[in-house]
Amino acid sequence: MQNGVMEKYNIACLQANTTNDLAANLATVTAMIREAAANGAQWILTPEYTLMMDGSGRVMRDNALPADGGASLVRLRELARDLKVWLLIGSLTLLTGEEGEGADTRIVNRSFLVSDAGVVVASYDKIHMFDVTLPDGKVIRESSAYRPGDKSVVVDTALGKVGLTVCYDLRFPQLFRTLAQAGAQIITVPSSFQRQTGKAHWHALLQARAIENGCWIIAPAMCGEHAGNRQTFGHSLVVNPWGEVVADGGDAPGIVYAEIDVARVGKVRGMIPSLTHDRAFQ
Repeated sequence: MQNGVMEKYNIACLQANTTNDLAANLATVTAMIREAAANGAQWILTPEYTLMMDGSGRVMRDNALPADGGASLVRLRELARDLKVWLLIGSLTLLTGEEGEGADTRIVNRSFLVSDAGVVVASYDKIHMFDVTLPDGKVIRESSAYRPGDKSVVVDTALGKVGLTVCYDLRFPQLFRTLAQAGAQIITVPSSFQRQTGKAHWHALLQARAIENGCWIIAPAMCGEHAGNRQTFGHSLVVNPWGEVVADGGDAPGIVYAEIDVARVGKVRGMIPSLTHDRAFQ
């Protein structure tokens, strides 16, 4: 430990094939978390839509958890506490609790960082909505079902300074720059990246975000075929501050392990201090 931060530690990214059966997903994730902890992981990270994945916005809303995360969040917090591991819950889909005329009743897509004491130390609502037309013509409009967040999040932890993002945020370098300039040494990108765009863009974008900001990028990802005609790319990645891929989960479910050396961030930023070189321009 140095200044309350572990200098090196082991992480595990859970690469899952989440279904629209919440109870089954919770059982699968719980087993994977236990396995990762038994193998020495001190920080375990899950993908976006950890407990529910369906291409239908209606199905996602009908199965959204209560605004406080309900019993599912309690169980995951207790698991982190009992195993004495840090846990990034990539995202849960939650009701807002708002009702009545004029209320925005869309659900939120929220990421949670849980300490090894089982305490939620930070949460983040996905800011950028995936409103796109894919190469095969398929149209996805996340904003019709999800309410975007409006706040960036960086938190001081025993893991270092952690910045939170979710999936499509990856395409917005200004968010990552904001997090890095606020001190983030590690930025998490839990994702359910679409297979069509993932093949072309996933690795390049994650490596670019690491290089631009001299930080660790940790991206646990969903993989496989999902209800509602969705296909995700997999390839959970861990990228070091020099832009090198140190772990890649391939395209099948499993657990991806890596070692994080927080001091590497300072070394890279010392060599290329681009975070101090931004200039205003017209």
